Formats: sequence, structure tokens, C-alpha cells
Amino acid sequence: FGEMEVWALEAYGAAYTLQEILTVKSDDVTGRVRTYESIVKGHNVPQPGVPESFKVLVKELQSLCLDIQVLDKDGNQIELKDDEDAMDTLNLARMDADNDRQNRYADEDELADAGFDYVADEEVDASYDDDADDEF
Repeated sequence: FGEMEVWALEAYGAAYTLQEILTVKSDDVTGRVRTYESIVKGHNVPQPGVPESFKVLVKELQSLCLDIQVLDKDGNQIELKDDEDAMDTLNLARMDADNDRQNRYADEDELADAGFDYVADEEVDASYDDDADDEF
């Protein structure tokens, strides 16, 4: 999404669309996860968080020895936190999906009926070792 498209949306007065594109659909990882969860659960979409690009801008200005502080409308300082918990949320969602998949086919008979076969870890490792000698 380019600068001219942003100007066009500004001129058109599409403030909510522009806010969504520049925050949740851009690089607000936590906001993206929360938005997805609220859509799936049928709740209202939460307010977007602070985009990573803004946090990078603040860090770059701080690297130039500028004392940058983000203030709310009342003049209170806002602490910009790293989104480490957002990555945990993504990993937890992935782990939940893996658990659901494992629970769906709990025993080897059901896996065999579904067309899968059990392979020991040693066999998998050995197959990768054999492929390392191939020339392309």
C-alpha cells in the first residue's frame, strides 16, 4: 500500500479504512491476533494498537539521542512495549491446532485408516542424511 493510495483515502475521507490498513492490516501483530479472534467469536473489533513501524521510528529517533516520549491526550506518558506476548499468542494458537489434529487421530489405527503411516524418528533423520550426498 503506497503513499499515493494513503493520500487518496485521506482525500476521500475513509478514515476507518485508512486506520485499519495502516495498523491492523500492516504490522500491528497483537492487534491482528485480537481482531481475528473477535471476528471468529462474533465480538466487536477492538481498537488497534501501536504499529511496529511507529515503534521503530521512535527507536531510530532515540538512537539520534533525542528524548522521545509518547503522551496520551491527558499528557501522561505511554510506555511502548515490545510485542513478545503477541508471538506467544501466535505460537499458542498453532499449538492448539496441533493438539486438535493429534486428538482427532488419537491412535495409530485411526491414522492408518486416514492414510497415514508411523515412521520412527531415526528413519526420518536417516533419510535426510542420505539426501545430503545427492548432487544437483
